[in-house]
Amino acid sequence: MVPLLDLKAQYNTIRDDIRQALDRVIESQKFILGPEVEALEHEIATYSQCRYGIGVSSGTDALLVALMALNIKPGDEVITTPYSFFATAGSVMRLGATPVFIDIEPGTFNMDASGIKAKISKRTRAIVPVHLFGQVADMDAILDVARRHDIPVIEDAAQAIGAECKGRRAGSMGLMSCFSFFPSKNLGGFGDGGMVTTNDAAVAERIRVLRSHGFRIKYYNEVLGGNFRLDEIQAAVLRVKLRHLDHWTEGRRANARRYRELLSNANGIGLPYEVSDSRHIYNQFVIRSDRRDGLMEHLKKKNIGCEVYYPVPLHLQDCLTSLGYRRGSFPTSETASLESLALPIYPELSPEAMKTVAEAVRQY
Repeated sequence: MVPLLDLKAQYNTIRDDIRQALDRVIESQKFILGPEVEALEHEIATYSQCRYGIGVSSGTDALLVALMALNIKPGDEVITTPYSFFATAGSVMRLGATPVFIDIEPGTFNMDASGIKAKISKRTRAIVPVHLFGQVADMDAILDVARRHDIPVIEDAAQAIGAECKGRRAGSMGLMSCFSFFPSKNLGGFGDGGMVTTNDAAVAERIRVLRSHGFRIKYYNEVLGGNFRLDEIQAAVLRVKLRHLDHWTEGRRANARRYRELLSNANGIGLPYEVSDSRHIYNQFVIRSDRRDGLMEHLKKKNIGCEVYYPVPLHLQDCLTSLGYRRGSFPTSETASLESLALPIYPELSPEAMKTVAEAVRQY
């Protein structure tokens, strides 16, 4: 059996440090927004080449509170991609605003920046590119059009902590950036968690207020916020893991290179495209095949973990039919949803296991 992800293998290498961190929190009896969260905020900000980090309760809440910080409201529009996890568009919809979709690039799965200008209207209040699967979107082009139209950019970096393009880290380029610490992420906690990063002091302070019901002083509410606070246990676990993140990332990148060798002559398989002068962190290793469903069934019969990211693009989700899109609206995203398949890529994956995966793919 080759699982898609083996968190036990990771835990076995850091068990003692994790338990010490947990004991430290338990002994302190401080569980919400304490010294562990404060330290993690500083460490993530530094790692992501930012001035400020604000710990929140999940990657989804990071997106939501970032949009709230811009006072996104009903009637506003937010430009984003239809090929992402639901939270990207769902957070926009929860505020009563309208996600305006742009199709993706066929190689990177990221937003096709050339389509942004045509979708900008008088109601456009933000652009939310997604650094999908661990590769930074074309931020030069995105930021250029955003600056020319004075529109803030929120990076959805949920899958991209440590990813780089031209020496710039994911999370350092937009007005705000949103990270997820869901357990399956490259930097994952023991539950939900997230963070917003920014270089703007006023924005950072607004996020801090919004994450705690809209108050700076307890019980004196300035604005309508929410309960988006990160807890100490998650922060303590993440601080331990952060020390190992670069090593784990290089393990993923080495495994990606190995897959390229093993699958170089596999018929009917498209391998991930890696942008030059970039650091792809391979949150997922996603191949493409026009016989994807059959390949997936074949791999699962051989006890090889694999998963589709994402089987239904956002514009075709049942709960978003009110947006008026239909099949054919974003053909590149729709094709990706039919062809993409993620293979195991976690850093503890052995060469023998990778060979097993590759042989099974080639056999099909």
